[in-house]
Amino acid sequence: MSDRYKKTFLALSVIVPFMIYCVYYYGMMISNAPYKFSEFQYLDFKYGAGQNLDNIYNSKTGRYQYVNNHDSLVVKTVHLNKDDLLYLHRKAASLGFWDFPKQITNTTEDTVHKSPHYYFAFHYQRKTKQVLFDEAFNGDTRLKDAAIQLAKEIEQRLADAEDRSK
Repeated sequence: MSDRYKKTFLALSVIVPFMIYCVYYYGMMISNAPYKFSEFQYLDFKYGAGQNLDNIYNSKTGRYQYVNNHDSLVVKTVHLNKDDLLYLHRKAASLGFWDFPKQITNTTEDTVHKSPHYYFAFHYQRKTKQVLFDEAFNGDTRLKDAAIQLAKEIEQRLADAEDRSK
């Protein structure tokens, strides 16, 4: 067997099947991704002190209800554009939001200290990911930091969208 035939045989028997397998494997991984932005429908975001989540935003309706500094309830219509929603989707993915547990709260109830609570819900055509987060959570600090960062990002995007609509 000549050198040329050996190289051809090696390519056909090892390299080509490996390449076909890689294309098949990663193609399936991408097509079965659990949360795709193309299937994104809307975002629910609620926050407030203790169990009282007075501040509510729904990206489907654009209804933004919050308590201002004067303790009065303000209701506005604020729409996040597609870029904002894509940014929040990608930010949630980079922070590992899809792997968060449903509740990131302490097991014991602290009735004296009313720490801020956040509720995130990303709704997709096939799935919904919901998380309730207590800022006084004393568990895994990486999980707590990621949830706080996601809450701040959503609040910042809402503030920017509110400024744009003025």
